[in-house]
Amino acid sequence: MEFAEDKFSDEEVLGALLPFVRSWFTKKYGKLTPPQRMAIPHIKNGRNVLISSPTGTGKTLAVFLGIIDNLYREYLDKGSLPEGVYAVYVSPLRALNNDMRRNIYEPVKEIAEEARGMGVELPEIKVAVRTSDSKASDKQRMLRDPPHILITTPESLALSLNAPRFREKLKNTRVVIVDEIHELASSKRGSHLSLSIERLENLAGRELQRIGLSATIAPLEEVALFLVGYRDDGQPRDAVIVDARFSKPIDIGVVTPVKDLIHTPAEVVNEAIYKTLISMIKRHKTTLVFTNTRSATERVVYKLRKIMESEKVVDADKIEAHHSSLSRDVRLEIEEKLKNGSLKCVVSSTSLELGIDIGYIDLVVLLSSPKSVTRLLQRVGRAGHHIREVSKGRIIVVDRDDLVECTVLAKAAMERRIDRIRIPRNPLDVLAQHIVGMALESKWRLDEAYRLVRRSFSFHTLPYEDFLSVVKYLAGQLGDFYEHNKVYSKIWLDEKEGVFGKKKTTRMIYYLNLGVIPDESKAHVFTTDGKYVGDLEEAFVEYLTPGDLFVLGGRVYEYLGSRGLKVIVRRTEGARPTVPSWFSEMLPLAFDSALEVGRFRRIIAEKLAREGFEETVDYVAREYNLDRDAAKSIVGYVWEQYTYTGGLVPSDKLILIEIFDEENRRNIIVHSLFGRRANDALSRAYAYMVSKTVGVNVRITVTDNGFMLTIPGHPYADWAGIFKSINPDEIYDILVRVLRRTELLKRRFRHVATRSFMLLKRYRDVERSVQKLQVNAEALLNAVEEIENFPVLKEAYREILEDYMHIDEARRVLEWVREGEVEVRLFGPVDVPSPFAHSIVVHGYSDVVLMEDMRKMLATLYDQVIERLRKLGYQIQPGGAVGVS
Repeated sequence: MEFAEDKFSDEEVLGALLPFVRSWFTKKYGKLTPPQRMAIPHIKNGRNVLISSPTGTGKTLAVFLGIIDNLYREYLDKGSLPEGVYAVYVSPLRALNNDMRRNIYEPVKEIAEEARGMGVELPEIKVAVRTSDSKASDKQRMLRDPPHILITTPESLALSLNAPRFREKLKNTRVVIVDEIHELASSKRGSHLSLSIERLENLAGRELQRIGLSATIAPLEEVALFLVGYRDDGQPRDAVIVDARFSKPIDIGVVTPVKDLIHTPAEVVNEAIYKTLISMIKRHKTTLVFTNTRSATERVVYKLRKIMESEKVVDADKIEAHHSSLSRDVRLEIEEKLKNGSLKCVVSSTSLELGIDIGYIDLVVLLSSPKSVTRLLQRVGRAGHHIREVSKGRIIVVDRDDLVECTVLAKAAMERRIDRIRIPRNPLDVLAQHIVGMALESKWRLDEAYRLVRRSFSFHTLPYEDFLSVVKYLAGQLGDFYEHNKVYSKIWLDEKEGVFGKKKTTRMIYYLNLGVIPDESKAHVFTTDGKYVGDLEEAFVEYLTPGDLFVLGGRVYEYLGSRGLKVIVRRTEGARPTVPSWFSEMLPLAFDSALEVGRFRRIIAEKLAREGFEETVDYVAREYNLDRDAAKSIVGYVWEQYTYTGGLVPSDKLILIEIFDEENRRNIIVHSLFGRRANDALSRAYAYMVSKTVGVNVRITVTDNGFMLTIPGHPYADWAGIFKSINPDEIYDILVRVLRRTELLKRRFRHVATRSFMLLKRYRDVERSVQKLQVNAEALLNAVEEIENFPVLKEAYREILEDYMHIDEARRVLEWVREGEVEVRLFGPVDVPSPFAHSIVVHGYSDVVLMEDMRKMLATLYDQVIERLRKLGYQIQPGGAVGVS
């Protein structure tokens, strides 16, 4: 791994290009950007290159300029362009592909005209898009006249590798470009693509030049390794990293819509948020607003249009929503309007985070925390589309926890402290698809196939036993359940000879069922007496365990169980919900960002103890670029926690276990600031230990800042001791036991079984519904759980524990506790929870219908804490000023 240096001048870099390419670039753009100066020489020399830089820094042009120049150079040297596909460009979004064709086609056409003006006649460099949207006639044309540059998606590339005739056209491929590699690497689509690239290299019979394009991401070395993979000797392939992540100026600020974030009624806060938002939209040409959920996106657009129309400020049709639930045509129409500058404001959830060319945006507004520094930088990076323009972003906060979190994330973003990417390792369902794909190519020797698979970064640590287990499963050689459950082998395997190959039906199964994105559906909710209540997102249902309480249609229900997509519930009056109904859509706080928030809390608590209130407020306002009211709100919040608990402020070094008693139940609140994914794993392991100790059922509420276990009655136990007794080396086994009967396992098993071709969505002319697949998956799960290390079940557990729950982070926390780096302290029992516990206690109420109730509860809890502090002799003035009488 080698980092590129910005050591060449524009003249030197452009001087290496053909005269007409150089002339075109100089006339059109004038000068190179830093990522272009650093990348072009290495791309021209055929090196593997990862370029990480914000939107609008010209990284895509850097790649294609080098490739176009190399293609024309070959034409001038040999008298013809290379046969077949020369470069494969892979992007995660079909919408990006249409963009890209335009973006490449234009320079190609203009460079040819420039050359003509210099007396050089050039042949056309052909560019084509091949995705699931491509017409059959377009695919036929590609067979007759293959493009030099093929633009595709990971799924379509995998299909192309097994298209008997088109596969021949890929044999001459020399370059693979992976766009938005940060988006792909963190999911199974990336694992799938990494094996496709190894198979493409195997088909081409030569080392491919690999180029990755990424927004701001860390650590770059790991992403570069994901891009290039390994050679057969186990050594990583070479790569040059162009680190231009911070080549664009940024300006990020945190905005509090009201002075008092506690007592201001919900509708007043809401009004203030829209007032702030509208004043920002008015002052800028085009504003991009990010929310954290699709439902919030629609709500914000509706409200903005209503206000704008009544105030006659902006035409309502100049405000649009953009999210993944909209049809493709509607999304494309909105993107076009953005590009030609006819929109004043567009509101999005996550769909505009990726690099679709959206033209000129001069302000990005985030409603509430983006939950990670990386996401904050990617979102704000959408503003100021040129490298010399400032990317300007503002975060509007909704409560004190949000204010603390956003203050920390904004500071970390300005200081370029980025969260680490998580790349899935050894996903066996992805491996199963590729083994079937490889069997379609030819007969394979087991050792040769295993060697190819381990060249991919995603599978480099794959044990041979797991590889062989997947091959055996596909060949129908693991147990005797196959026939009875109508699961049939997809390949044949001769283990003695060490060879496997395709069966007659393999091709149809592969073509009709390839891909890693699971089909989701809505679950239908019924009461025990058969009354239909409404629908829930499947991703929400998978989180539920019997006894969980949630809100649907403004009423609280208890989850009892499910079969397929039918959910059974019972009405519960006056009970506190444990899971907010939009939980599945909420972005989780990243582990690294959570640690930063914990560190901030600790610093403020230490400063308060050492220097006093006013000095700490001055420090926060100065160091974190906040107005004094916001700084006072933060310091007041930490002061209240510090004073109420006698100095126990949960942080990156302190887990506080707080016992909060209500009339018939005890709440064990664990303040563990490690993000929702790690807390999900910790809460289930702790609940298991508590249940074993006191012998009662436990309800769990999980948040980014901690979790709460609720148990009936007021039993006594050594709550801190139980937490400390969780052995980090045993947490995997504990969680496997806990997960066995959960919705989460049932639904994730269906996803994995479908990806592994164990369950077929489509076969011959039949397409099975998600409901039917789920019922079949539950029967299969019962059949295979007795088979030791069955790869499909093993992968379902791996996906939940590693990709969904982040067991490694939970294990690290437990190791810190064991080593004494993180202290565990007990507080309580109390009948009024501490200030930091309030948002955890009311978490189940974070539902739009109950937002007003939630804010009232928070205000009541706050007033109870303040009343206790006053009785202890503290003077607390309105606005959070504190003194001791």
